[in-house]
Amino acid sequence: MNTNKLSGNSIKKVKGIKVYPTELGTQSFGRLQIHCVTPNMAPVQGATVRISSPAQPTEVLEELTTDVSGLTPEIELPAPSIDYSLDPSALVQPYSEYNIFCMQPDYTPVSISDMQVLADVTALQDATMRVTDDPDAEGSLYVIAPHTLWGDFPPKIAEPEINLAAETGEIVLSRVVIPEFVIVHDGPPTDASAANHYVKFRDYIKNVASSEIYATWPESTIQANVLAILSFTLNRVFTEWYRNQGFNFTVTSSTAFDHKWIAGRNIFDNIGITVDSLFVNYLSRPNIRQPILTQYCDGNRVQCPNWMTQWGSKDLGDQGYDAISILRYFYGSSIFINTAPQVSGVPASWPGQNLNIGASGDNVRMIQEQLNAIGNAYSQIPRVAVTGQYNEQTAEAVRAFQSIFNLPATGIVDFPTWYRISGIYVAVTRMAEG
Repeated sequence: MNTNKLSGNSIKKVKGIKVYPTELGTQSFGRLQIHCVTPNMAPVQGATVRISSPAQPTEVLEELTTDVSGLTPEIELPAPSIDYSLDPSALVQPYSEYNIFCMQPDYTPVSISDMQVLADVTALQDATMRVTDDPDAEGSLYVIAPHTLWGDFPPKIAEPEINLAAETGEIVLSRVVIPEFVIVHDGPPTDASAANHYVKFRDYIKNVASSEIYATWPESTIQANVLAILSFTLNRVFTEWYRNQGFNFTVTSSTAFDHKWIAGRNIFDNIGITVDSLFVNYLSRPNIRQPILTQYCDGNRVQCPNWMTQWGSKDLGDQGYDAISILRYFYGSSIFINTAPQVSGVPASWPGQNLNIGASGDNVRMIQEQLNAIGNAYSQIPRVAVTGQYNEQTAEAVRAFQSIFNLPATGIVDFPTWYRISGIYVAVTRMAEG
């Protein structure tokens, strides 16, 4: 735990913001890094990023500048004790909130209010800025809703875990496919005034998981909840649930119908890494083709027999249960983890084994070509010779990529790195084509 000593136990102020001493007189901190990018993931260098407290929005607590990769330095900010996010009966909001304002003369500004920081984990905040030559161009404003475990949101309306209509053929897909994008309707299904957002599938899952569980929970608990979110979402995709009702979106942001997705919110680094490792997986039962609609509730304010409870999954993680054991505890022993055979929107699927020094062939050549294309936008990634031979030069470029995009900097192209390289390559080359 990252703590600094403070005298006394009352709530104090550090540079105008609340700090939260524990009973032992220590102050907890979370970490924050902002990434300023264009819609096509090109970095915005030289952006000024100002951080303030919602209680005193005009007082700048930190002013940062983005580097050539569009990243600010990682900084520490006061946060409530981690204990509050581990206890369902805690009466103190378990995260601190900050306002972020990003500006750069050649781009539209971005304002984010009530961004969330938890103790002992890193919050990652993307700020999407658009090129403009109008100094008065309107920017983007996001107001982040409370976390679902803290705020007041309607519970999930129960549905069967298997859509029987879909099993009779009323679907578009013949097999489970990981989509490149989902369309999120930002409200209940019948709210015609709510906006629709095109969101990359993995970004959607990271957003939901960061909105619905605490990143301070055990790793196996985070994995179990991510798998439940993945399976639920892929059920909506596979069954064309809303399109078959005449709607033009994939999921909603309403907790009564789907999961809480919050436009513009930050994610947490460990949740992002978990999603990148698991995003092709979903939950199945024997002889059922569609992903299971794995519904859940918090298990504190709302109870839901035969569904997973989030706080219950946290308790099982504390007891040493692995992810599949947690899921079977709630959904029954017949449930198992399945893998989708196809990922949309990438040049090629994962080859099935890591690429490391000594590897060779077409997959290595493709990674080298993709890294060079990404390096046209991200100059910190060194150019590599496209030889099809995985050498130290290639490993160095992979490490640079991993450092920029919040992956362990191993220099090895593992499953998460393969698909992250593919996704960024597609984004930056679309930019070049545009």
